[in-house]
Amino acid sequence: MNKNLLLLSSSRVGDSGYLEQALPNIKEFLSDKIDKKKTLLFIPYAGISIGFEQYEKLVQEAFGKIQLEIQSIHHFDDKLQAIKSCSAIIIGGGNTFSLLKELYQNNLIEPIQNAISEGIPYIGWSAGSNIAAPTIRTTNDMPIVEPPSFDALNLLPWQINPHYIEGNPPGHNGETRQQRLEEFLIANPKKQIIALPEGAGLRLSNGNLHYFGQDSGWIFNHQEKISIHNNTDLKQLLKSND
Repeated sequence: MNKNLLLLSSSRVGDSGYLEQALPNIKEFLSDKIDKKKTLLFIPYAGISIGFEQYEKLVQEAFGKIQLEIQSIHHFDDKLQAIKSCSAIIIGGGNTFSLLKELYQNNLIEPIQNAISEGIPYIGWSAGSNIAAPTIRTTNDMPIVEPPSFDALNLLPWQINPHYIEGNPPGHNGETRQQRLEEFLIANPKKQIIALPEGAGLRLSNGNLHYFGQDSGWIFNHQEKISIHNNTDLKQLLKSND
């Protein structure tokens, strides 16, 4: 397996600045994987509220703190060539349905898959992590638009749920996040979900997959929930996708 993935639950943790807590992980992850003569390609399609230009500026400012420059794909007329010639692919958070619809409309699903299979590093947070799964059916987002399919990039063999909250917030009378994920597994008992709390993530590099984060994450199987902790080795979960 030649994939290099850094999948983050969120862009912020608590009151921290944008990507502040993630920047050390991003810097380390990219340090030996990129050609600085090539573009670090940012895909802003999930950024419905902020808009592509402002979203690019926000991420540029964050990456500038670790001496890296990004450029948004919306500036490129030939988006396919931008994917083929970039040094890394970075997809930010926002609305997952909007993100996936734009990827389909621009015919970018297969080119992104091919680039990542060839070793181009991929960084995603929130919606950008959601679409690394086989489908987006475990996103927390509202379906404000309708993509042609829920099928996503399928970079890993199991579903992902970012922004996972354990338990029931005070005063909340709806279903908990766990109940929603359990509903998915009742309907899809052979599937598996990795739930990422704020500040947590997954790193796949050189065939090794690890969970990282101060708070525990969770692996949900049908009628089973397993906790995972900082630096947990999850390599065995990749076997179903070899």
